[in-house]
Formats: sequence, structure tokens, C-alpha cells
Amino acid sequence: METIRSARLQDLEGLLRLYRELRPHDPPLTAPVAEAHWEALLTQPNTRIIVADIDGTLASTCQLGLVPTLTNGAKPFGVIEHVITADQYRRRGLSQKVIEKALALAWELDCYKVMLLSGETRTVAHQLYEKIGFQSGIERGFVIKPRQV
Repeated sequence: METIRSARLQDLEGLLRLYRELRPHDPPLTAPVAEAHWEALLTQPNTRIIVADIDGTLASTCQLGLVPTLTNGAKPFGVIEHVITADQYRRRGLSQKVIEKALALAWELDCYKVMLLSGETRTVAHQLYEKIGFQSGIERGFVIKPRQV
């Protein structure tokens, strides 16, 4: 059975498995560090982790961050990141479902817009995002990362 829902404390292992597929070069987290950060993340009022659960296995996820602001009538904006569907569950529309759930939450929480960044060469993902309603060419995204020493 497929369920699209907010992540729970017991989802940590499944979420880390998905993130390893998304970002295989990330340094591994020790269990105590992962557990402490996960518990803290779940208590953040401006963060939502959405998952697709298929018979107890996390198959897809995305993260919605809400950013409060004094512009646009003091309405927050949202940022969607870390969209991944496990390889064996692809082509079932799960990424679309978790993103649509995140968008529904963003609109429910009165966001005036939601942004999503995607790797420049991920054209299949871009097609999905456009199918959902995201538009390129409205604003231009820029990224800066700390220098590696």
C-alpha cells in the first residue's frame, strides 16, 4: 500500500538510504549524530520532510523549507530540496506525489511562492518539475558553496 505522508522519527534509516542514493559522495553520519540531527530536524517548525511509504519502505522523499519574511504581506516562501525516488520505485509518479504534497502544505501555510533548484543537466527531472507547474525563466537561481581547502 502506498502512503504519502510527513516523515516520522522511525523513518531515519529509510531516509538515510534514500539520501545515500541521491548523494553517494556525502560523508557518512554516525548513528548518534544522525539520530540527534534527525530529532532536531523533526522539531523545526519551518521544515517538513515528505515521504512516499510503500508497505513500510520509504520509496521517495522531498524536503520543504519555509522561510519567514516581511515582504509579500509577511507571507513566507518555500524551498523544495532533496527530491529522490529509490531506483527500484521509479516511473510510478512518486516524486510528483511527494512534491505535490509539499506544495499543498506550502499553500496551506500561506507561502507566496515555492522555489526548487535542480542540477543543470537533469533534464528528465526538469520535465517532471514543469509538469507539476514549476516554471523556469521567471527568476534566475544562483548557488555559492564554501571553498574546499
